[in-house]
Amino acid sequence: MKSHYRVVVIGGGVVGASVLYHLAKFGWSDVCLIERNILTAGSSWHAAGGIHALNADPNIAALQAYTIDLLSEIEKESGQDINLHMTGGLTLAGTPDRWEWLQSAYRTFQSIGIEDCRLVTPEEAGALCPIMSTEGILGGMWADREGYIDTTGTVHAYAGAAKKRGAEVIEHNRVLELHEAPDGWQVVTEKGTITCEHVVNAAGLWAKQVGRMAGIELPVSPLNHHYLISDTIPELEALDFEVPMTVDLEGFTYMRQDQKGILLGIYEIDHEHWMVDGAPWEYGFELQQEDPDRIEKELILGFERYPALQEVGVKTWVNGAFTFSPDGNPLVGPVRGKKNYWCACAVMAGFLQGGGVGKSLAEWMIHGEPEADVFGMDVARYGDYAQNKRFIKETTGQFYSRRFVMTYPNEQLPAGRPLKMSPAHSDMSAAGCRWGASYGLEVPLYFAPTEDFVEKPTLKRSNAHDIVAAECKAVREAVGLLDISGFSRFEVKGPGAEAWLDHIMASKLPGPGRARLAPMLAQTGKLKGDLTVFNWGDGTYWIMGSYYLREWHMRWFHDHRGENVEIADLSDATVGFSLAGPNSLKVLEKLTDGPIADLPFMGCASFNIGLYHCKVARISVAGELGYEINCAAAEHIGLRRELLAAGAELGIREYGFNALLSLRLEKSFGIWSAEFTQGYTPGETGMDRWIAWDKGAFIGRDAAIAERDGDGPAQKIVTLQIEAEGADASGFEPVWHNGKKVGFVTSGGYGHTTETSLAMAMIDRDASDIGTELSVHVVGVERQAQVIAPSPYDPKGTAMRG
Repeated sequence: MKSHYRVVVIGGGVVGASVLYHLAKFGWSDVCLIERNILTAGSSWHAAGGIHALNADPNIAALQAYTIDLLSEIEKESGQDINLHMTGGLTLAGTPDRWEWLQSAYRTFQSIGIEDCRLVTPEEAGALCPIMSTEGILGGMWADREGYIDTTGTVHAYAGAAKKRGAEVIEHNRVLELHEAPDGWQVVTEKGTITCEHVVNAAGLWAKQVGRMAGIELPVSPLNHHYLISDTIPELEALDFEVPMTVDLEGFTYMRQDQKGILLGIYEIDHEHWMVDGAPWEYGFELQQEDPDRIEKELILGFERYPALQEVGVKTWVNGAFTFSPDGNPLVGPVRGKKNYWCACAVMAGFLQGGGVGKSLAEWMIHGEPEADVFGMDVARYGDYAQNKRFIKETTGQFYSRRFVMTYPNEQLPAGRPLKMSPAHSDMSAAGCRWGASYGLEVPLYFAPTEDFVEKPTLKRSNAHDIVAAECKAVREAVGLLDISGFSRFEVKGPGAEAWLDHIMASKLPGPGRARLAPMLAQTGKLKGDLTVFNWGDGTYWIMGSYYLREWHMRWFHDHRGENVEIADLSDATVGFSLAGPNSLKVLEKLTDGPIADLPFMGCASFNIGLYHCKVARISVAGELGYEINCAAAEHIGLRRELLAAGAELGIREYGFNALLSLRLEKSFGIWSAEFTQGYTPGETGMDRWIAWDKGAFIGRDAAIAERDGDGPAQKIVTLQIEAEGADASGFEPVWHNGKKVGFVTSGGYGHTTETSLAMAMIDRDASDIGTELSVHVVGVERQAQVIAPSPYDPKGTAMRG
């Protein structure tokens, strides 16, 4: 062991070994891994080792595909046998909704380039897995590249390949303390103190404690997970092939062959947390006592699906802990305020996702950002609210119990809610508001007409469809009131504020009393934000964006902070409402004697609105005459009441974000995580029209100019009109042109004013001309579509600009 390394990776499981390997592979060989016991002495040794392609997040699915490709590479490079069994895999559907979902998921895989899968009938599924009963099965999806590996061998393969590239593995050496130093970190271990530039928390079951060593409270918790291994099954002995990795979604089980028996794993509804503050340091190769009574219902379903289990005994029970995050995805990336402290935690499916996690984190450390859009596993998707132990227990338990339970796009899950509420929440609830959650905050979805209205979960248009239509109609024809507490607000001030904003934003800065849309770029020229900058004219600027990106954006601001500039997150202290519609100005004129009618489009100023002194901007995401009114949190309730009273004779109606999503689609306005992501460039998304090409240096300028002056992007965002019936595209559906896949939907829905099913899509440039006939799979059914001109509603923007 040396006294200094460039990187110290803490944790000798599959994730830590993968991070070590990728760092060495990408050129950082002065790296070491420190393990308190021996490699695999945590969750890795008792993992079931299954590998499969299916994941609800397409970006995570793509990283899983990378991991599967990598396995044979590390086996060859290390010389370590990983016992890879590529048996193929089946995912089964036993309800009509699940079968529709599986057909839709199959098309999603096509969108992201996973081509080696196909839909199968129950009869075909039975032939592929002869020991399985097909009773109740409506269909399935087969994937060629699924199977299982030897978990211990795989960890040693990652570590062995890393060592061949110069990395070091240090076992039997527990990390005791971490201390920040001017040039990195001091890692105090049982065998001495190491200094390093970077430290990686890949501690698995001990991630909580290693986070606390650096003053970080990570939203992770271990839960126990059962599987059994059967005695020899005669039916398997008679086969000349291995049965496939099989997931029975309705049965809450997964199965793979294990020698001449099978391994049956269970995600039970009645979940069980274990050591929520992290595993004991001496824990390693122990297991918890099996508890068949707690998993009885799921066991019965598993024994019914695989009848041969009823005739043989159980050879081995495994009940061991794995670490989960609130949404089940990993926690990866840098932590704001902790320079060069990196997370690689909560990788529940480590042997499936570990390769992608290691690759992405190594790229992030070395190059400044990962190649793929990894927001779905970015540690910054959570904020301080997620440190609460009850929140962690409720949400991780909910994820575990719903691992194989179908979640619908319009379904709101209850765990950890309500957590944060805007001040007018109670009054809005009394008015019928139905809520969703964003970064712990309750945000309005729509207003139900009766107290007993219940929205039914569905893959298609819901029974709230007509409610949303009425809200859209009110905005288009009269005036709508929307709670915009769910926007982020950052205050920027100080002598260096203007210079810092000019450097970090790719657009021109707005003049005093004006607002401007502002793309923010990474050094590679890819997007880091679609933000709005406000210049209040007194030396103070605001940046507004998506509430759920608060920590993500604040980390970027912190990492690129300038001199003599103060940045404050106002998002919970300052809230507000949006008025949108032809009568919105009339409402405000009733409440102020200020010259609000003189406020130009994209103008901003302070006004007295009723009793309240507010910051007002003339801006509208709905595509109508509109105003965003910002007030102190303590004024939120009263401001709402005044606005509703002033608009009572003008047709005012409260609405939610479901209606806003419809309204913005009719204007072809993109949103983050759909049309705009950190995986796209300004040229692909149309955000290049906001770039100030003639201004001085800004982050990402050289890369953006290279895109502008090159051949142009191969794909671009377009608007589609789809001949859909009873269902609309939502995202990642494949788009076809004459039988060739030419892109995918980024977001979609129903345009209630235009009365058309609309979508925005990332399309190959040669298929993007207006009028091009295409087709799109909507909930698994191919529908005709056409590229249409942007902004099918009010294309000249007359209503919005006045």
